[in-house]
Amino acid sequence: MSAPARLAGFAAILALVFVGALAVGSAAGPQRDRTASADAHGMAGMEEEGGSEHAAARPVRGLAVSDDGLTLRLASPTAVQGRSASLRFRIVDRDGATVRDFDVEHTKRMHVVVVRRDLTGFQHLHPTQQPDGGWSVPLTVAHPGTYRVFADFSHDGTAETLADDLQVDGTVRSRPLPPPVRVATADGLEVRLGEGASHAGAASTLSFTVTRDGRPVAVEDYLGAKGHLVALREGDLAFLHVHPDADRLRFSATFPTAGRYRLFLQVQAGGTVHTAAFTQVVAR
Repeated sequence: MSAPARLAGFAAILALVFVGALAVGSAAGPQRDRTASADAHGMAGMEEEGGSEHAAARPVRGLAVSDDGLTLRLASPTAVQGRSASLRFRIVDRDGATVRDFDVEHTKRMHVVVVRRDLTGFQHLHPTQQPDGGWSVPLTVAHPGTYRVFADFSHDGTAETLADDLQVDGTVRSRPLPPPVRVATADGLEVRLGEGASHAGAASTLSFTVTRDGRPVAVEDYLGAKGHLVALREGDLAFLHVHPDADRLRFSATFPTAGRYRLFLQVQAGGTVHTAAFTQVVAR
């Protein structure tokens, strides 16, 4: 075969290979960065659940020790069962500097919630800021186990909830989450949760009445309202920020996912704060 013929045959083969590659590429579609695709899918999921990335990120907090450039630093990750000790911590920024300025939320600049991971042993504390900018509050835990410590505050107009674990050594006897009931007792008070179903992603109204011996109890203002409500999701203990009405025991909550939540309602009567707990089942 002559040289020109061989060159023509080689060019024809190259043309066939090129056309075949184009056909395969068109069928497979363009290559995409898998990380970017996964991120986009996650963003779409959040938008479907909460309306926007920001809206979905804010209904629950307390899943991480760091968020928005702020970090919760516990002075000690352990405590001793039954012994009163000072729970000390600080909030630091990206550079490790102690944050000192906090907004007043619900009449306080810092709220601390401590609860065991089986959602028992709930405590709502208000620490004192120290001269070095850190915080301190007396704490006694009655039983061994892993406790979640939530620092709930507002900084530069943004509400934040950071959380870390506190270990209490000893033999742990976890308790199952109680079944849903409409009535709970707290120090002789009977607290009733109003009827109504809750669905994930939709606003729910949680109304409560308080009685003693069948008679209504006039609750006093506590933290600037008639009551305070914390909701924690079973499993990861996501912290749900619940907003109260100013003049009644009615709260508006949007539960981000289906599942079971533990509600901790605190009311003040006769100068004493009482805590009633409920299990709330949220449907899809």
